[in-house]
Formats: sequence, C-alpha cells, structure tokens
Amino acid sequence: MDRYQRVERPRPQSPISENEICITTLGKMRNYITYATFTIAEIIKRRIPGLHQVTSVGSSDITDVWEPLEERVVPLEQTRHVSMITITLSLKELDTSSSGYQPPLPFQDDGEASPKGVRGRGRGRGPGRA
Repeated sequence: MDRYQRVERPRPQSPISENEICITTLGKMRNYITYATFTIAEIIKRRIPGLHQVTSVGSSDITDVWEPLEERVVPLEQTRHVSMITITLSLKELDTSSSGYQPPLPFQDDGEASPKGVRGRGRGRGPGRA
C-alpha cells in the first residue's frame, strides 16, 4: 500500500434524532465501546422504569477508495463488511413479536426497576481492608 493514499470521501450523514446515540469505533477501542453500549442500555433500563427494549443485529458495507501515488497504477476500492447493533428503548410498547424484544423490568417498592433476585456488586469495602 506504499503506492497508494486513501481518498477521504464525505460520508453520507443521516440526521440523528435527539433521542439517538451513535457510537463509532477505531482500533482497539471497539472492545470497550461494545461493552459500554450494552452497559449504558442496562443502566438506562434500571433508572427509567417501564422501558421496552428491542435489540437487533445488522451489518453495513463501507467502501474505501485508494488513489495511486505513482503513474500506471490503477485506483483501488476496498469494501469492508461492518457489523452493528441497534438497541431501541421506549416507554411505549414495541413490536413484541420481534426476536430481540425484552419487556420492561419488574417494578420494586422503591420505584426502581430491577430483575428479581439480581443484586449489584456494590462499592463497599471487603473483609481485611482498613
């Protein structure tokens, strides 16, 4: 690839609504962002009672164009297949027939939603610490 330089093309921008979050990744950050995405959705579900969730997995093709730096070398196009996940949270009932549908978490007396029998890891000090 010494003989080529990548052509920066403007990406088609679709408008992002006020209740939408887009996360993009580069390099090793992908692992952290994937974990954070699921974590954020779970935190929101527990903080706002009554949220329905639909999770779907899809993919998109991204084509990169490379221009030659030398004469007599042809331009290159490289297409990457990128996986994506969409998590939709709504107070209104979503498509319950969807394979990725999750009903709202059950309500607790203190007004906070959480699954039955699940407890957090906590932030307290363990035994043997001063």
